[in-house]
Amino acid sequence: MRLDVRRMLLLAEVAAHGSLTAAAQAMAFTPSAVSQQIAKLESEAGQPLLERHARGVALTPAGEALVRHAQRIGRQLGAAAAELDEIAGLRSGELRIGSFPTAGSSLLPLVVRRFAQAHPGIRLVVRSAVLDGLRAMLESREIQLALLWDYDWSRVDDPALALTPLLEDATALIVSDRHPLAHRASVTMAELSAEEWITRADEHPVADVLARSCRAAGFQPSIAFFAHDYQEAQAMVSIGLGVALAPGLALTNLRSGIKVIALEPSAPTRRILLARLADRRPTPAEAAAETLFHEAADTLRRDRTRPTAG
Repeated sequence: MRLDVRRMLLLAEVAAHGSLTAAAQAMAFTPSAVSQQIAKLESEAGQPLLERHARGVALTPAGEALVRHAQRIGRQLGAAAAELDEIAGLRSGELRIGSFPTAGSSLLPLVVRRFAQAHPGIRLVVRSAVLDGLRAMLESREIQLALLWDYDWSRVDDPALALTPLLEDATALIVSDRHPLAHRASVTMAELSAEEWITRADEHPVADVLARSCRAAGFQPSIAFFAHDYQEAQAMVSIGLGVALAPGLALTNLRSGIKVIALEPSAPTRRILLARLADRRPTPAEAAAETLFHEAADTLRRDRTRPTAG
């Protein structure tokens, strides 16, 4: 048995108004149109639903049963419409965002704070992962938006993703504030051929940046220490164990005893990207978050100065 929900709701209107004519007037239908739809519903149900009499109509037991179900369906549809209105109005729902550590400690907090203030009814879920993990979470729909990064030599090129560039994140040199270069505003990589280097372990992308930058300058880096995060790298630099390269977003929370020096004539730069699945229409929450990501990136560009400490 297949019952048409719209006809069930129409039957409930007929029961509420007591006659086909009154229900037709209330719903701006003709009485004959209402009668035809009720007849089709009776055919679907396989039994009479209404008993007609001089003063109108009365429900049969089957009609009463269908009206009870129709009333529940009507309430559920009303609740569904109200919930969709809440989501469209950014008053309820959920937004799932993926990020990587350096963006999670710099760009993302600006967005999370502003989004939570503007849309307190939306539940925010944040996941942190490496690049491949973020792409996998997008594909599985575990997250809706992701902050990604790439360099000129390793572009994120995936037709399944809609990518929006947010920020250019240049690599800088960090040295101890007691280092002979600490007073300099900029240096070239060629000037650093005799330095000991702190780099990232586990084939981290900044290790590749270091290797490429040194190779382009004509030397191989001498590695003094392999760090497992940027705070550990900063600590080793601060005690003079070596110098290090780091992207700008990794230097938002700068340790004391560190100086940041620009690389000239041009520093390796990574793009910070906002990604979503290309075949998905953005939800209102996603669209609002994207606007805030652009605003936060603009804030970082305006306010970014060369950090100093020590």
